[in-house]
Amino acid sequence: MNISKDLKIIEAILFSSTDPVLESDLKEKISNKENIKSLLEKLKNYYTGRGIVLKKTGNTWSFRTAPELSDELTIFKEQKRKLSKAAIETLAIIAYHQPITRAEIEDIRGVQMGRGSIDHLMEIGWIKPKGRKNTPGRPTTWITTETFLEHFELDNIDSLPNKEELENSGFLEKKSAITTIADLAKEQENFQLIDSEIQEEELEDFINKK
Repeated sequence: MNISKDLKIIEAILFSSTDPVLESDLKEKISNKENIKSLLEKLKNYYTGRGIVLKKTGNTWSFRTAPELSDELTIFKEQKRKLSKAAIETLAIIAYHQPITRAEIEDIRGVQMGRGSIDHLMEIGWIKPKGRKNTPGRPTTWITTETFLEHFELDNIDSLPNKEELENSGFLEKKSAITTIADLAKEQENFQLIDSEIQEEELEDFINKK
């Protein structure tokens, strides 16, 4: 591989960063900015089959341990966080309907909600405020974060399973959408997700509203 100065800069930034780096930030640091995508792909291909790999999640890039080595390098540390039924349902609704207001979440769930669910999801880092909706009262709208995409190993929000994929996987039975996502993803933390009681017709209803 021809190692240019720009490629070295990108590699050094990614190695030294403790968090995934935005592609736009990497672009700002190199001279030939129009080559950013080709340089990242070249670096990704270079590390294919090695002990670490270059991974894209959303609009960020980071080096990760190669999947086949995860068992050998895993350090087991028990960390239990309980997500309530309300929090699981709220997260699923936000994921499929973002940006969405608190009132719209309540309308889909059919019940009023306390601040606990949203506060807990913000603390974990899976949701954040997007802005305010141009309606009376200008309520805050909520969206999922890059941390959400990273935890569930999604390239972007469009990678969420749709109704057909849920049905084909056999998950569309008494499970919330976010529980399905958790089952499909490799869990990197020991979260205890409390089973949601959403029935099949309720799950179909809010997925169809996507």
